Formats: sequence, structure tokens, C-alpha cells
Amino acid sequence: MESLRVHIMIFIKQQDLTGDLQGMDINCGTYLLRHTISAIKKGKVEESSIDRALFNLFSVRMRLGLFDGDPKRQKYGNLGLRHVCSDEHRHLALEAAREGIVLLKNGGNILPLLKSQIASLAVIGPNANAPATLIGDYPGIPCKITTPLVGLQSYIQTILYAPGCDYVNCSSNEGFGEAARIAAKADAVVMVVGLDLSQETEGHDRVSLNLPGEQQNMVSEVARASRGPVVLVLMSGGPVDVSFAKTDPSISSILWVGYPGEAGGQALAQVIFGDYNPGGRLPMTWYPQAFTKVPMNVMNMRPNFSTGYPGRTYRFYTGTTVFQFGHGLSYSNYSYTFASMSINRIILPAFNNQVVSPNTEMASNHIYVDDNTVSCEKGKFNVQVSVHNHGRMDGSHALLMFAKSPATHRGAPQRQLIGFKRVHVESGRSTEVQFLVNPCDHLSTVTEDGRRILSPGVHIFMIGDAQHLVTLAIENNTYANGNG
Repeated sequence: MESLRVHIMIFIKQQDLTGDLQGMDINCGTYLLRHTISAIKKGKVEESSIDRALFNLFSVRMRLGLFDGDPKRQKYGNLGLRHVCSDEHRHLALEAAREGIVLLKNGGNILPLLKSQIASLAVIGPNANAPATLIGDYPGIPCKITTPLVGLQSYIQTILYAPGCDYVNCSSNEGFGEAARIAAKADAVVMVVGLDLSQETEGHDRVSLNLPGEQQNMVSEVARASRGPVVLVLMSGGPVDVSFAKTDPSISSILWVGYPGEAGGQALAQVIFGDYNPGGRLPMTWYPQAFTKVPMNVMNMRPNFSTGYPGRTYRFYTGTTVFQFGHGLSYSNYSYTFASMSINRIILPAFNNQVVSPNTEMASNHIYVDDNTVSCEKGKFNVQVSVHNHGRMDGSHALLMFAKSPATHRGAPQRQLIGFKRVHVESGRSTEVQFLVNPCDHLSTVTEDGRRILSPGVHIFMIGDAQHLVTLAIENNTYANGNG
């Protein structure tokens, strides 16, 4: 992706800056410094855009008191470590890490581990005790970093530790023997593998979706040697093809923690030993390694069946996945029920110039959404969902509601996310969640020529396995040619 970004920047430079900078007030870098004056002289950027940006920037500086004398005598002049590392902020770091952990696999419900049954724990992997990896790119200065190794030591007295690989792209299997040896001795194994900033960062892109170096071989060898359950923890910013671990019965569970920040090790330990019920969801599709064969400069979202191009993102991608967008398990089983009071039919008014006549691609009338703001406001409605926790643990999880449109135009999405909310449900209890739906925003689709349309017919709302059908009708059937 980096070389594509360079090509885009070269194109922009050739064209110079244009327009009103789209409301941008500041540039992280020197691009505007070098090219804005030229763009103003050529009339491609208005001087008023610069004035607006300066007004906004200096307004913030004034609010901070930077022009009111000695900064230390101002409201924000004595902020320091005690403000950053307060109990409130450290708890927030822990909560963010816990909420971001995604349980990808839990064969036989091995997790959570029971402390009473685990006398010894093997902790293995290059990211098990790598403080810098936890905080990712562009970090602030952490107050106190808790690595997975340190976090797990607070639960189990006997910890056996071996990195296996000294770094994520290790090229040697020299440490495999020690890792396998302690795995064979321990009651359970936690392996923390994945990526770090040597593999993915701004200006440095991956060319493979596999675990780098010899990590995959290490994971498989340790899993074979283990006499107890194996928990695989993935630390990364982007997806990793771990199909081998997904299908390996000797690897009981898989967790993805991202780059979880300073409290990541504490959060991970709480999840593994059941003091926190995981409820995160994947924010991206996890593609298989074969997807890297798709040229990086083919950026079309929609698939092309004539060329075999599978498309991109959960909305259009037609290929196989390692894990789907929105995937995430929990220690509780949840069920979802759309309330009987939820609306099941809406009628939107339309005007003559907003209706598309039927043609070979569109079998029925459609509303041009971009021309239909009045109808959009009138058509808003609520969808209410009951969430029941059937498990023994209280839990919070991300609730994702998707919709599938009856649109038949070429390249219509398979489904699209309408909204998401995090909901906490006590064990054995239910709670109600409400989503506000704007048909024009949430139920519309975009044709290949860039027109946003709203299709009449049955729209399917989906949360988990639950579905709710809403029939959308258009009040005016007068065609766009103005007849009638």
C-alpha cells in the first residue's frame, strides 16, 4: 500500500492543491508548507480557506491560554504525570484493552481456565514479554506496562517461560526445543505470537498474511508437545492467516488482542482466567494468504466474476475468509429477538424527479436518495431488540445489526452494517436495545455509476441468527420522465 500512497501523492503534486482543502486545518508533515502558496497563486485554493484554518487553530491556542502570559499560571499550565496516570485513566486503559479482546476460537469451551486446575502454566512466544509491542505505533509514554507474562504471573504461581522465537520474524528454530519442553511439563500453555512494528507500520507494509518467520512452525511444534490445553494469543494490528491453528484440534482457543496498550497483559490474564467475559468483534475481514495474489492497485470494492477478482470488504468479498468481519465469541451464549412492536412496513413519499423507471437492471421503481432529503426524515423508524444471556457469567459484547437490501442492480452489497452498540447483560437476564434506522442512510445502495438508490421490497435486518423483515414501499409510482 505504501507505493500506492506514493503514486497518489505524486498525482496530487502534479495537479497542485485544489478546492477548499475539504475543511482541513492542519497537515501532519510538510506537504501544505511546500505547495499551498503555489496553489493560491494559480487560483486553485482560496485565501479564505487559509484564513479559516488559521482562525480555528489559533482559537484552540487561545482557549488553552497560550497568549495569556506564563503558561504555568494558566488553567492547563501544570498538567503532569499525576494527571495522566490517575486511577481513572489507568482503569480506562484496562477497560479499553478488555473490550478490544476478541475470542476467535474456543474448542470444547476450554476457556476460561480454572485456577484450581492449573498448578503450572507455560508462557511462550516472542510477544509474551515484549513491552514495546503492546503499545503499537504513535504511542504516548505509558504509565506502567503489564506484559502478558507479568499479567499471567499474578494468577499462577508456577510460570514456565520461553520465547521460542527471540523476535517475530525469527529465522531459526533454535528455541523450539525449550518451548516444547516446558509445554510438555505445564498444565496449560499460553502462546503469544503475531506481529510488531518491524512488520507493519506507517511506511512499511506486509507482503504476507502468514505469521512471519518461523512462528507457525513453533506454534505447531509446541501444540503437539503440550500435555494440556493450548491458548494461542495473536498480537497484531492487521489480520493474520492462522487457518492452520483454526483447524488444529490441539490448539484449543485463539484470542486476538490487537496492540492492547499498557494494561494489555492484565486484561488478557483476566479474560483467560474468567474474571472478564470477552465480547469484542473483529473490525475487519481476515483474508487468507491467497488474497495477497490480488494486485494491490486493484481497489474496486465490487467483485468481477469474469476475471475472478473476489472484491473487498465484508460487503462485497466473495472469497473464503479465515474469520469474518464482526466475528467474536463469548463465554456466554446470547440470543436475540426482534420485538413484536418493531415496525414491519414503511411507505416513503417520492417526487417525479426522484423515481427511477424500471429497466433491465432494476426490476422496480427506486428512489434517488441524494434528491430525497424530505422523505428520508419522514421515514426514520426504530428497531427494538431483546438480548438474553443464557450463560453463567455476566457479560458485555458488541451487538452488530446488518441489513440486506432487495436491490438487484449489479454489484449490490451482500449485507451492510447499520449500527452497533455495546450491551451488558447479566447472567440469565435480558435487556432491550434500540436502533434508530434512517432508510436513506442505512437501507440504500450505490450503483456502479455512483447513484445512491433506495429499493422497494423486503429488507432483511439481521443480528446473529435473528432476522426481521421490513417491507419498503414507494408512494409515488410516477416515472422520472415526468409523465402522469
